[in-house]
Amino acid sequence: MLFCEISPLAYRLSTEKEILKRHLKDFFGKTQFASNKTDDSLPVLVYQHNSLIRRRLGNVNMQLQENKAVNLALAVGHINGLLIRPGETFSVWKMVGRTTKQKGYKEGLTIAKGQPSQGIGGGMCQLSNLIHWMVLHSDLTIVEHHHHDALDLFPDYGRQIPFGTGTSISYNYIDYRVRNDSALTYQLKLWVDEEYLHGELRATEPLPHTFHIHAENEYFSRESGVIYRNGQVYRDTIDRVSGNCLESQLIRTNHARVMYECPPSMEIREES
Repeated sequence: MLFCEISPLAYRLSTEKEILKRHLKDFFGKTQFASNKTDDSLPVLVYQHNSLIRRRLGNVNMQLQENKAVNLALAVGHINGLLIRPGETFSVWKMVGRTTKQKGYKEGLTIAKGQPSQGIGGGMCQLSNLIHWMVLHSDLTIVEHHHHDALDLFPDYGRQIPFGTGTSISYNYIDYRVRNDSALTYQLKLWVDEEYLHGELRATEPLPHTFHIHAENEYFSRESGVIYRNGQVYRDTIDRVSGNCLESQLIRTNHARVMYECPPSMEIREES
C-alpha cells in the first residue's frame, strides 16, 4: 500500500508534497512563464471554440455543473488577454492559482482514482480542454499534457471534438503547459456567458497553414468481459494557399476502459 492510500490525511500530505516540489522546480528552473496581459485583441484570429458549460454527465448532480459555471467565470479572468511571446511558456496553474473557497470557488466535479468525485474548484478540466483544443490548431508546442488515465468516464452528450483530445489537471503538479517556439506572439481570449465557455486564440500575424483534427477507426470492443473505446486521432497540416495536406500526424491512440453502462443498442466488437 502506498503512503497516500493509508488515510485522507496521508493523501493530503502527499499532495502538498507534490505541490511544493512543483513550486521549487519552477522557482529554480529557467522557464520563462507568460504573465503579461492586455485588453486589446491581437489582429489575427487563429482559432475559436465554444464549450457548453452545463452538460449532463451520466448521473452527476447538476448542482456541480452550476457550481462549475461559477468556477470557470472566476478562472478565466486570470487568463483572458494573456500574451504568449516567443520563448515564453503558458501554464494554467501559474495564471489561475490555487482554487480555494476563500477566493469564491465552489464544489465542482473532479475525477479521483478514475471515478467522478467533487472538490472545491472542480470543473477546471473544461477550461484546459478548451485551451488545448485551440492550441492543437496552432504552432504552439505542448510541453505538458495529461489524460484521464485511459478511461471513458461518461456517455457522449453533444460531443463536438474527438474523444481523447481532453486534458487532466490538478493544482499544481498536474498542469497543462505550452511553449511558444515560433516568431509570433499569441494571445488567449477567454470569457463565459450564461451557456458557454468561449475561447479565441489570436496572433500578431497569419499562420501559413491551418490544422484539421479528426478521428478514425472508432469502435467499442469487449475484451475479457471489459468494454473499451478505441480509435485514433490525427492532426492534418493544411497549406493555406493550395489547400493541400502537408502532413498527417497521429496524436492520440485511444484504448479507454468504458466506465458507464452501455446501452443495448451500442455495437460492440467481441475480441479475444
